[in-house]
Amino acid sequence: MITQTKKKRIKLYKDRLNILLDLAQTINEDHSIDDLLSEFEILLREELDVGKVLVYTCSDGIWRNLLISGVTPEEVAKIDVERDLLVYSGIENITLSPPENLVGFDAIIPLFHRFKAIGYVLIGDVDEEHQGISPTIKHLKLIQIISNLIIVFIENKRMQDALLEQQAMKKELELASRIQNQLIPGPDALPKHRRLSIHTIYLPHQGVGGDYYDFVKLSRNTIGFCVADVSGKGIAAALLMSNFQAVLRSAFTSRVSLRKLVHQLNRRVNESANNEKFITMFIGKYNISSRKLTYVNAGHLPPFLFEPKKGHLISLDKGCIGLGMLDVIPVIEVGRISISKNSKFLAFTDGLVELERGNKITSGLMSVEKIISNANPIEKNIEEIKAFINKHIDRRAIFDDISLIGMSFF
Repeated sequence: MITQTKKKRIKLYKDRLNILLDLAQTINEDHSIDDLLSEFEILLREELDVGKVLVYTCSDGIWRNLLISGVTPEEVAKIDVERDLLVYSGIENITLSPPENLVGFDAIIPLFHRFKAIGYVLIGDVDEEHQGISPTIKHLKLIQIISNLIIVFIENKRMQDALLEQQAMKKELELASRIQNQLIPGPDALPKHRRLSIHTIYLPHQGVGGDYYDFVKLSRNTIGFCVADVSGKGIAAALLMSNFQAVLRSAFTSRVSLRKLVHQLNRRVNESANNEKFITMFIGKYNISSRKLTYVNAGHLPPFLFEPKKGHLISLDKGCIGLGMLDVIPVIEVGRISISKNSKFLAFTDGLVELERGNKITSGLMSVEKIISNANPIEKNIEEIKAFINKHIDRRAIFDDISLIGMSFF
């Protein structure tokens, strides 16, 4: 014979099972996080008579409020998760002796996933005197099960959304990388002349970057070229550099002086960067017939010019401050130099010589000087530089974009 007590117990089990089934169906329907939290709040308050609910979750090492219901801002402000809750590893009934900062709550329910605390639920009654046995005590285990299901689902959904976002970002970066690579002259697009040999390296650190080199044919016997570097890395630097490339290509002509060109580029960088970024640049014109090189170094690492016959290594440092550092560049010094036969030129961005070692940044500048300061052909020097780069990539010492132009004059 089934007693009334057994009937009530069976009904209670059925009610709990129905609650879990309804919750599972809601989760399977893949509702939004806000909708699921709303269902969770209604379930606790209307089905289980829980008056106060406070839910914390941990994401990226930071504890945040996920749900606040029936709890005053003053009560929330008193609680510090790391101080007040991390000490609990199991359900704790605090009705009779709540800690000072948890007065007003009846129970603490820790939530774990793969042995790691991912959340805490605080529950309490609004009016305990008229409810007899606290519902928070009657339903503790059920609330823990429900809470775990909800929190694990939310964390999984967040991870899934983050993964989709990463995949979308990866596709955008791949597209941006392909577009940017089309803007950088490849071997087939470099100027060809029997009295000039040109070699380049372009290695963006994050698929896209703020480094840039280019060549512009200004006349039959004159070529323009530049190496430039935007402060910072990634998409923002790449966008600014793409804009810079378009301006340079349209403004760099045989008639414009380098001084006027640099002023024009500085104005456009200021317009595009809004004082948030700047560009360092080495820009030059080389006349193959007269063997004259005219250049401006705008805050860039000075390129090297090596004369094997004399054994001289010259740094080309005449110029001005970087582009975008000031609204108007006050002084621009134009460098002029005659290039002797078999001289070699090497211009590069700082990613080549700024190397990470532990927590320090070391310089590889002397190594690069040694590579270029010899009678070896420029082709061999470039191969040695590639070996130098690969060695430091293996050591994880490279942390920035690298662009390089090497030229030999015959």
